Amino acid sequence: MQAFIIDKNDDWEKTKGLKKVEVPEPKLDENNNPEHALWTIVKVLRAGVCGSDKGIWFRKAFKDMIFDSLSKEGKDQRIIGHEFFGEVITTGSQVENQFGIKKGDTVSAESHITCGQCYQCLHNEHHVCTNEKILGIGINGCFAKYILIPALILRPTNPKIVRPEIASIQEPFGNAVHASTRVDLKNKRVAVLGCGPIGLMCILIAKATGASQITAIDPNDHKLKLARQFGADQTIQTVRQPNQGYDENVIKKVTEATDDIGADVVLEMTGYPSSLNTAVKAVRRGGHIILFGLCSGDMTIKDFDRMIIRGITLHSIIGRRIYDNWKTTKQLLENTANNVQKHLWEGLLKNGQGTILPFSKITSEDFEKAMLNNPKVVLNLEE
Repeated sequence: MQAFIIDKNDDWEKTKGLKKVEVPEPKLDENNNPEHALWTIVKVLRAGVCGSDKGIWFRKAFKDMIFDSLSKEGKDQRIIGHEFFGEVITTGSQVENQFGIKKGDTVSAESHITCGQCYQCLHNEHHVCTNEKILGIGINGCFAKYILIPALILRPTNPKIVRPEIASIQEPFGNAVHASTRVDLKNKRVAVLGCGPIGLMCILIAKATGASQITAIDPNDHKLKLARQFGADQTIQTVRQPNQGYDENVIKKVTEATDDIGADVVLEMTGYPSSLNTAVKAVRRGGHIILFGLCSGDMTIKDFDRMIIRGITLHSIIGRRIYDNWKTTKQLLENTANNVQKHLWEGLLKNGQGTILPFSKITSEDFEKAMLNNPKVVLNLEE
């Protein structure tokens, strides 16, 4: 079968992209791998392309995690990809009895395979498991026709209710659910700093869960237009600031829009130091800042005493709370009254125009162009 892979024998620093190669189809083998009694093989129908995949493509992230896991397995190639929707075609002997999953079921999946034994897992904090493996990074992923995967992380999904393209991006939508439900947003004045795919999803969720006011902030006009469509009450165009600076115009407008009080909740979705400092200045006394954007290296919070004196709370968000966020994701996507699916399809995926790529025909050039020109891309493995 064809797959998009990273090969550890290639020079990471001098290459980019993913190689499309022929690889063996995965097989269940309970005789040699008893754990396969609880695993499945899924035929991948759609696969979402994530910012993480983009980071791998341009060699900006995950080198050590990929290479270290390959070394432990004694292998050279890693199939990339961790967002998908597919059909179960084979199950281990204990899968149906333990999980109720059977051949023919359609599923999406959590991307983090957790150990269930570390301190965090034993205290229902699976999303910060010490020994987690991530699909497409620490274990083979979904940019291939078939994937071998534990039944534990499969999430049944009805394509008659959730269209396949949206079903394939439930994993990143779950990130937005985690960020947007860390604090109850009902009747809250919310500011979203950064309108990439997850930021836009957060706007949809904030609207659906009853936020009283939503302000979207981004440098990009098109993203701000989408933010309006998704439910933002006002948009503010920011400009890039020096790393440790902040945008005084954004702070002024957020403060004015909240009766000179400040936002109840600020979702920081970019990872830029200046964006965090803007959030600290724009949030009210006793307010909350949700940190989702990722930044490598050091970050300086200006006027740090403000954090203490004003009683501001920072919340760091990683992945999805397993499996509470998946339950909320299901409820939000299956509720047609909130138009969440409609906005994801028409706005984020542009009604499929240039965003749904035929897996069997796509070239590296097409793949890269689509990633650079669209907020979200989905591979169609049926084409």
